[in-house]
Amino acid sequence: MGTTTFSSRLGFILVSAGCAIGLGNVWRFPFITGKYGGASFVVLYLIFLALLGLPIMVAEFAVGRASVHSPAKAFNVLEPKGTYWHKYKYIMIAGNVLLMMYYTTISGWMFYYFYKMLTGAFEGRTPTQVEAVLGGLLQDPQTMTALLLFVILLGFFVCYLGVQAGVERITKVIMSLLLLLIFLLAINSLLLPGSEAGLRYYLFPDFTRLSQYSWNEVIFNAMGQAFFTLSIGQGSLSIFGSYIGKEKRLTGEAIWIIVLDTFVALMAGLIIFPACFSYGINPGAGPNLLFVTLPNVFNHMFLGRFWGSLFFLFMIFASLSTVIAIFEFITGCFVELTGLDRKTIIRRAIPVLFLLSLPCALGFNVWSGFQPFGPGSGVLDLEDFIVSNNLLPLGSIVYMTFCTSRYGWGWKNFIQETDTGSGLRFPKWLQVYVTYILPLIVLYILVNGYMATFGH
Repeated sequence: MGTTTFSSRLGFILVSAGCAIGLGNVWRFPFITGKYGGASFVVLYLIFLALLGLPIMVAEFAVGRASVHSPAKAFNVLEPKGTYWHKYKYIMIAGNVLLMMYYTTISGWMFYYFYKMLTGAFEGRTPTQVEAVLGGLLQDPQTMTALLLFVILLGFFVCYLGVQAGVERITKVIMSLLLLLIFLLAINSLLLPGSEAGLRYYLFPDFTRLSQYSWNEVIFNAMGQAFFTLSIGQGSLSIFGSYIGKEKRLTGEAIWIIVLDTFVALMAGLIIFPACFSYGINPGAGPNLLFVTLPNVFNHMFLGRFWGSLFFLFMIFASLSTVIAIFEFITGCFVELTGLDRKTIIRRAIPVLFLLSLPCALGFNVWSGFQPFGPGSGVLDLEDFIVSNNLLPLGSIVYMTFCTSRYGWGWKNFIQETDTGSGLRFPKWLQVYVTYILPLIVLYILVNGYMATFGH
């Protein structure tokens, strides 16, 4: 039985929210919302967050808390004798390692842009010159490698300090600063001249804007965003469930985390859309929104260097909270699998993860000839496709089926664990939906992801 615990309920909520709150919220959410017409897309996203995200998150927490183990041993403890659910742990661990193989690279970009913004490197530059900064970084394998190594060392250093002294304490500070920065940045954006047009676009649904896309595409993207933003399906939340006591029912805890996660995503939109409209810049600019569009916005802004530096510091906190959480997952799993202490595991993990992360960084330069999905694609796209389009949906189906099937842990055990403690109960009338309909919806996301990638 595990002996590692969080010191407080707040620690559990903030670390779990930190795992969920990442670049998917503050980078992907605004640009995908911009593409699909603002508020009308947000409405669909919020509906799917409740329908998809909540039950799967509760299932992960329940498996963790009932077993008091990381996913490395959780299924072994709970599964019926003679079944093979525990075999899936290897896929979950591999999935989290794979996620970090490219997430560390992208997190490194945030540090680079923070430094550039702080030192005034964007001031007086034309939009073309601003765009060239990202291109210059991607073509520089030494800087890319140094940045990802820095992120790995920083993340593992926090885990090295322990769960309470490191992961919990430092994530509390990071999340508090993140929430403070997001308020300051949003207020600044709302006070910009002409920001009302951005607010209207973002907050008032106009469903005619969706008509230029097929409903299937819009619904798939809203479902996908709701699904991927919470980091569900890989067991990374399950380990934090194993660190908490039985005082509170799990549904209410999951709602708190989803509310925090959604709040950060919505506030990121409040920073970006008014600012874009204020300076007449297209908010549907895709992935370039962060690295090309926003530096141009800050260039126009009074005290732009200050606000831009704060924005990229906020992005560092968002990405770092996820890095720390997933590193903790990897550490916890290998401690249980090998019986070694966490410090030994971390010392061995650093060089291994560094080597595994190199292909992503080199995929933009030295290995740019490798284009798995055709021209313009690279190692990052392949790694992200395997995690986002395959392992997250598959893992979610495994967790839901394990918690509802009589061949797994079973509905009765799941409900008993979920509803232990005080607080909100899990709605029992959802049994048919969670058992039969939800796995089909996740399957729809899985198939649609393949069609979107290979259907052209």
